[in-house]
Amino acid sequence: MTQQMKATRESVYRALTDARAVQRWQVPDGMTSEVHEFDVREGGTFRISLTYHGDRAGKSGGHTDTFHGHFVKLVENEEVAEVLEFETSDPELQGEMTVTYKLRDCDGGTELHAVHDHLPPGVSHADNETGWRMSLAKLTRLVEEPPHD
Repeated sequence: MTQQMKATRESVYRALTDARAVQRWQVPDGMTSEVHEFDVREGGTFRISLTYHGDRAGKSGGHTDTFHGHFVKLVENEEVAEVLEFETSDPELQGEMTVTYKLRDCDGGTELHAVHDHLPPGVSHADNETGWRMSLAKLTRLVEEPPHD
C-alpha cells in the first residue's frame, strides 16, 4: 500500500516511531488505541491494544485486539520494519506478521510504502486493507497538520 504525504521524511519517520503519534494514527475508525509499551530501537519491544466501539468481538477477547512485537530494522528517515503478533488463543489468528514501512522523497513530500506480510489465515485480507487505509489516512492528516504551539 502506498500513501503520499505533504510532509518531510523526517516528520513521517517521527510519526512511525513516537508512541503518542502511533496511538493517534495506527487505529482504524471505530476503535481506540492504547500503547502499553514502545521501546524504539532495533530489538526493542512494543505492545498495543485496539478496542472496538460497540459490540464487535476482538481477537484477544472482549472487544480488544492486543498485539505485541519488536522492531527489526530502523533506518532513520528511511525504513521501519517490525514483527508483531496478536495475543490470542485462536490458532487461526496466531503467527508472526511483518510490517515494513519505506519512505522516499516525492514531489511535494514523502511517499510511504507499507507492506504487511504473513497475515494469519483468520484475518480477512479485505478487512486488514480497510483498516490500513483508515490508519494511513490518519497518519497523513497527522503529519500534514500545522505544528501546534
